[in-house]
Amino acid sequence: MSSIYQGGNKPYLSKTDVPHRVELADITVRDGFQSLETIVSTQDKVRFLEGLILAGFKRVEVSNYAHPKMVPFFNDIDDVFKGILNSGKVGHLLKQNRSPEDIEKGDFVELTAITITRKAVDRALDARSKGYGPDRILQMVSTDPEHHMRNSGSELEEYWKMSEECIRDAHSAGLVVNGTVSTIWGSPFKNFVPSLEKAIEFVKRYLSIGADDIEHADHDGSLTNYEDSHKYYSMVLNQEIMGVGPDGRNYADPKLHVAHFHTKSMAHGLRNVIGALKAGIIRFESTLSGIGGEPANKVDGEMIPGRVEYYSDHFNHGLVASEDVVALMNLLGIETGIDVAKLGEVSAGISGLLEKFNKNQRRVGQPEMRTRSFMVNDGTLADNVTELID
Repeated sequence: MSSIYQGGNKPYLSKTDVPHRVELADITVRDGFQSLETIVSTQDKVRFLEGLILAGFKRVEVSNYAHPKMVPFFNDIDDVFKGILNSGKVGHLLKQNRSPEDIEKGDFVELTAITITRKAVDRALDARSKGYGPDRILQMVSTDPEHHMRNSGSELEEYWKMSEECIRDAHSAGLVVNGTVSTIWGSPFKNFVPSLEKAIEFVKRYLSIGADDIEHADHDGSLTNYEDSHKYYSMVLNQEIMGVGPDGRNYADPKLHVAHFHTKSMAHGLRNVIGALKAGIIRFESTLSGIGGEPANKVDGEMIPGRVEYYSDHFNHGLVASEDVVALMNLLGIETGIDVAKLGEVSAGISGLLEKFNKNQRRVGQPEMRTRSFMVNDGTLADNVTELID
């Protein structure tokens, strides 16, 4: 097999040039389950969250405060938060149940929810005022105006103003706010021409209005060249480009930036991770077995009223697989804090869930979702991933 790296015998990424430790967040229960064309039970959601936390993930996405009629996969959001916060297995590890001293030391697990709209933010704040809900909320802009309108229902300038207000209100309630920038490398709407400079402008703007961290999102697998990943993240971590904010924060601080790679090819996605690592990124998101993507438009074979599909090949837009990202980091000698054996246990649970789901899909004559992880399917990473490292 010919190498995709044309640098001769020198590896693209050396073990001597990687960070000592990275932070991995698993977002299966939100991003992964929303793509299944069925509704996962509240009990299963809590069970998987418990398994992920016991495996060592310090950040997990729990749910989405989207309109329950449009995205019915999260109708149980309050019950899921109550279930995990009161869990006898992991409740004591969660930020809301930790002491101020533990929080000061960073010794806690953080729960995130998606809050794209003002109403969603208000629901999250209301939940926290009642003793449950998220520690961290996420809002999102897209550099593609059409994608942004489809996703948020508002024009960009209107959204920026709303998001600034939401950040202020969330901070007053003690919540952390993530600002996500999407369509950095492409969009499902084909007339859009991406611009890395525009993405950087959006990143700096989100930080300037108070976002605590930034998710850099390829939501449709547009990024297929690891060198382009490295190029962009090198810009993100360039002090001269990013500058210092009015609050004194160094906008090029790696702790502020999270890489979020959807991919149609797991090898491409993992190579993008390598490119980001080479640039200096230390925070990554992933899902078990690489599931996830756009919220499904059907439930058990029936269309959800009002949903509009704009991603093709729906079941092949998931994230990089948690199992594979952990294996890659271990291969590079990078600490993750993840217990591989416990990760394997929760991964096996996802495989079982997919088997059950696919059986129902066959019953209603709908496509199946396959397990996309190299480690799950083959027990090893692909050669065209490992050839990039020494």
